[in-house]
Amino acid sequence: MIDWDLAVATANRLVRSGPEVTRDEARAVVAELRVHAGESEGHVRTFTRLDTRGNDTPVLVVDRPGWVRANVAGFRHVLRPLLDKMNERRETIPGGNALSGVGSKVTGVELGTLLSFLSARVLGQYETFAPGVGDPTPDGPAPAGRLLLVAPNIVQVERELDVDPRDFRLWVCLHEETHRTQFTAVPWLRDHLEQEVHAFLTETEVDPAAMLRRFREAAQALVGARRDDAQQDTSLVELVQTPVQREILHRITAVMSLLEGHADYVMDGVGPQVIPTVAEIREKFQQRRARGTGRLDLALRRLLGMDAKLRQYRDGERFVRTVVDQVGMEGFNRVWTSPNTLPTRAEVADPQTWVDRVHGTRSGTN
Repeated sequence: MIDWDLAVATANRLVRSGPEVTRDEARAVVAELRVHAGESEGHVRTFTRLDTRGNDTPVLVVDRPGWVRANVAGFRHVLRPLLDKMNERRETIPGGNALSGVGSKVTGVELGTLLSFLSARVLGQYETFAPGVGDPTPDGPAPAGRLLLVAPNIVQVERELDVDPRDFRLWVCLHEETHRTQFTAVPWLRDHLEQEVHAFLTETEVDPAAMLRRFREAAQALVGARRDDAQQDTSLVELVQTPVQREILHRITAVMSLLEGHADYVMDGVGPQVIPTVAEIREKFQQRRARGTGRLDLALRRLLGMDAKLRQYRDGERFVRTVVDQVGMEGFNRVWTSPNTLPTRAEVADPQTWVDRVHGTRSGTN
């Protein structure tokens, strides 16, 4: 259903070149990022009080094409339930195999175009759905994922912001290392998130008539959104979902808000101790997040729901900060006990309700 090789080729053809650096400079950046990733592990473990020892996961410093290849591999894994469902549907349609041959090329080009856009914007990523992740190994526990650091993007942003390179690189590593800590210290988290994603994909409409109806409804809603400020944050992705998918997405959104907000909270908590210019970096980076980089960037962010991701950082960080202020870090860490102790989307917006539910009291102290 998707020509994966064409997706990679398209992305690599369209991806923009990174900032100009010499070969020696590039090697130095890669080496420094590896050092900072290792250094960040201890800082994050001490601050969060989450034990990740014995659960080593690889750190890969990649360029933009490397990030594309890694994400295509992740897409192939996580989209398997949807693609299986679509293949079953194709076999019942006359001429379905011939149509899918053409459709796979179109989809491959579309996916490659999207990945080329994103590959220039991602600084780092903790891959939870990489091939082989979660599978037992003969030598020990299943790997929880792998950490990707996109070197050219980190260099480009630190230059755009005009900040100290050493401090900015460590700052990025602290955020991404927190994600690695979350998944390595909480073994059930990856499987829970994957089950939610698979449930979401399984509910996807594959009937052409139903899909056409939803796209029509989405187009009407987007037109209406221009007149209704309450819908300004709605993305096309959200508008074409089924009611069941919206419920699942609400749960996934709550989890992602927790993970992103926790990473920002830890980054800011550790930063002042080890990064002299953290306040300057934070202020400039927040301004960059808010304004985007141009009209096309802003339009695509809204269409793909990327603005919602920015809200996840803000709302999730406020949830974590409020809970830690009330019940301390150990009290907050009860969030990692089981899927039942994860916050709902409503609880992310109102942290006190999570404290009441999980701790059983309106506590104003640690």
